[in-house]
Amino acid sequence: MRKILSLILGFALTVTVCNAESISKTLSNLGVNKSAVSVSIIDVKSGKVIYELNEKVPRLPASTLKILTSSAAVDALGSDYELKTQFYKSVNNDVYLKLSGDPLLTEKNLEQLMAAAAAKNIEPKTFYIDDSIFDNVQWGDGWQWDDALNPLMPKFAAYNVNGNVTTVTVNPTSNGAVADVYAKPFYPYLFMVSAVTNFKAASEVTFSKFNEPSDVFSEEARKNMLVVSGQVSKTVSKTIPVLNPAINFTLRLKSAISAGKFQYYGSFKRAKLPTENVYLIDEVSRDLGTILNKILKTSDNLAAESLFKHAGAIWSDSEGSIENSIKMTDLYLKNIKISAEDIKIVDGSGVSKNNLMTSDFMANFLLYKAGEDDFETFKNYLPTPGEGTLKNRMLYFKDNLRAKTGTLSEASAIAGYITSRRGKLYAFDIMINDAKTSPADKKNIEEQILRNVYLNH
Repeated sequence: MRKILSLILGFALTVTVCNAESISKTLSNLGVNKSAVSVSIIDVKSGKVIYELNEKVPRLPASTLKILTSSAAVDALGSDYELKTQFYKSVNNDVYLKLSGDPLLTEKNLEQLMAAAAAKNIEPKTFYIDDSIFDNVQWGDGWQWDDALNPLMPKFAAYNVNGNVTTVTVNPTSNGAVADVYAKPFYPYLFMVSAVTNFKAASEVTFSKFNEPSDVFSEEARKNMLVVSGQVSKTVSKTIPVLNPAINFTLRLKSAISAGKFQYYGSFKRAKLPTENVYLIDEVSRDLGTILNKILKTSDNLAAESLFKHAGAIWSDSEGSIENSIKMTDLYLKNIKISAEDIKIVDGSGVSKNNLMTSDFMANFLLYKAGEDDFETFKNYLPTPGEGTLKNRMLYFKDNLRAKTGTLSEASAIAGYITSRRGKLYAFDIMINDAKTSPADKKNIEEQILRNVYLNH
């Protein structure tokens, strides 16, 4: 009997070693620089590591960081929590719009609130906005200034509305003349247009911020200046972030007041909602599930930053700030007994290149998540091939993969769960930080590693 048991154990050890060697062989066959790759793969049922490579080397996690920051936010808030944008009336006949930083708030939502007040025949003396949920920092630590016009990286604020973006359209006029440029919905850009109409050439239009010193324009004016250059033969439209969320919000609110037939023609003032002598007119609620789908399936950076900051505000019972959110996350990791010694978090989305993660940290965090009661709910927030950020990737795995991707210049990452063809569930993290490898090749490396796990483990 002892001899049979030894044979069985010896066979199991041989299979494990061979399987690990097969992943190493896959990397060698791809000709990848192994020093630029970190991998950690853990059997969820046994908790055993089946493969590691540079697992303790800190690297850029990119958007896979959203797995951690959104989990910390849900832990602080509770899974049934809702972000609420609320409209109140005081006994002094003033109204208060209390903002939550809801990243999915729309102008239509504001119309709903204004229409509710109009239906109650409320005609206020003063309109106050309570924006105290967040501090005034609207840009992530380490975010690149040249990404300021990237629609995937809008500024985030208490004043989130319509995704904090607008669409700039460039229309041709007459041949050789300057093009016509406008924003819809309206945002008060000061356009510096050098784009000309050229019906004999293809449209090539670039947008950039005006960053030059100037004695003509004030610093405040330069903040809203947009340079439009190139040539245009047919209409070109581009979605870009607004440069000042508060200005954009005020414009959308004025439109909502008009559409909702609410009688108010004055200015807006900032003030905290009083704790007494006010009553709720109406509210717009956003459940966490809807926000998490945006964060984890489509990798929405505005949603990630706003939820992370909102959770930090509620957790600390004070103004929302990245500092409070990081403290919240540190305590969360301490409570679940996962060391954060080798990681660094500076934002909620993973956009910053100042974030650092190790593959063994993320794989072990995913292992912890797999042991929670709501694991299936969490796992289903991660995209499967054919949806979200995996819409055109990893289709080979069908429903056997749930994973969050991450991409930055010079970096690619993927983390999540894969079920092998033998039915075993593995938690994994793969990070590749290499300037010499193309983005497509990085993604191919990730897929080949996962194919190996799927086929051989």
